[in-house]
Amino acid sequence: MQFMVIRRAGGGSESDAFPPGGLVDGVAGGRWLRPSAHGARLRRTEDGWTLHEGPFPLDELVAGFTIIEAPSKAAALEWARGWHVADDEGDVELEVRETGCSGDCHSIDTGRAPSLTPYVVLLRSDETTEADPVPPPEVIERMNRCNAEGVAAGIVLAGAGLQPTSKGARLKLRGGRAAVIDGPFTELKELIAGYWLIQAATRQQAVDWIEAYPFPLGPRMEVELREVALRGVAMATAPAR
Repeated sequence: MQFMVIRRAGGGSESDAFPPGGLVDGVAGGRWLRPSAHGARLRRTEDGWTLHEGPFPLDELVAGFTIIEAPSKAAALEWARGWHVADDEGDVELEVRETGCSGDCHSIDTGRAPSLTPYVVLLRSDETTEADPVPPPEVIERMNRCNAEGVAAGIVLAGAGLQPTSKGARLKLRGGRAAVIDGPFTELKELIAGYWLIQAATRQQAVDWIEAYPFPLGPRMEVELREVALRGVAMATAPAR
């Protein structure tokens, strides 16, 4: 099984000094995001797309994540318990989410290091993603085809959908102690339903890719575009021990 371990924003994560060196070195495969002041959210309605510049509320933000292989959610949570050793902040909230989506949408990890500016595209959750409906086969086919074309063009480096939070959990690390809270989680504004790691020569090119992508949601949806902190770029998937 594959899990996304999400480091939620807090404290220094909205600083340009993030991520600290210990976090970069201590979390295998970590992908760390620059502050949301450098990012944007794109909202689609029946009238088309609009772009909204950051920064955004701290409780709605992802600071970074890694993808791990683990035999079970319990094993993924056990792996996550060691996170505080690497994180200079000490008090950290993590979210452990199983990857994948209903239907036959394919996860991506090319293993390629970016040669252009890397961006993470976060699909923001809504009632539909948490209900986990199975998209029509033609929708899945369009997504898989677009992903494959993006990989072939050197734009898409990685990506995966996320199972609903009813299958996930949060881990609050405080003072060396860990408290587990099982999903589902009700604050949709805090949740994501999937991600893509892409690269582009300019942010506008990244925006153009988003606006052309055949997302399965609609007509109303939102994605967040965040630049990856260059010293935090990593591609390998970490095994859980």
